[in-house]
Amino acid sequence: MATWPSMTRHLPNILTVGRLALTIVFLVIILYSPYSPSAEKRALLLDIGFVIFVIAGLTDIVDGWLARRLQVATRFGRIVDPLADKVLVCGAFVCFAIVGVPLLFNLSERAHGILHWGVAGILIAREAYVTVLRQRAEAQGFNFAATASGKLKMFFQAFAIGTVIVKMGHLQNTPWAYWFTSVVYTAMVGSTIISGIRSTQRKLERDA
Repeated sequence: MATWPSMTRHLPNILTVGRLALTIVFLVIILYSPYSPSAEKRALLLDIGFVIFVIAGLTDIVDGWLARRLQVATRFGRIVDPLADKVLVCGAFVCFAIVGVPLLFNLSERAHGILHWGVAGILIAREAYVTVLRQRAEAQGFNFAATASGKLKMFFQAFAIGTVIVKMGHLQNTPWAYWFTSVVYTAMVGSTIISGIRSTQRKLERDA
């Protein structure tokens, strides 16, 4: 039988895998929500999805803290932890694009499609680009840990996801919610682009 100390060393990885499982449930909720039989049931389903998203986000904080606290960082964790984050965030915006949310003002269906898929594309492109930069930098022995711009980007992405979920469930056609969501999306896209530029600068500084 495994002892408690031997079990605790696996806790960070267990939380990471758990976050992946929660992510799958969360994304399914987003995709299913438009087919809910009533507005009340859709709102309840999305509220559940919001709670799942918050829990998944908390596991991201806890698993890293535990790995450092217990000094049990593993190769599995270094690979799967950031992967789980990317699946959660990029997956959410892809699912938003599929179901056509958020609705903003009186934009046409075509304009909404360009907006939704454009945002998802920017996020995916940034994550893929920075992942390649990180792998190359770390292969050269350069520490490419997250910076303030990257953390700010992650905050705005998480805040935007929560904003869309609340808007879908409770504020679908509320005028002020159009403006609030537009501001949050602008801040998120801006911080995403800036963090990508900052990552490029760090790599160029390292290569200089």
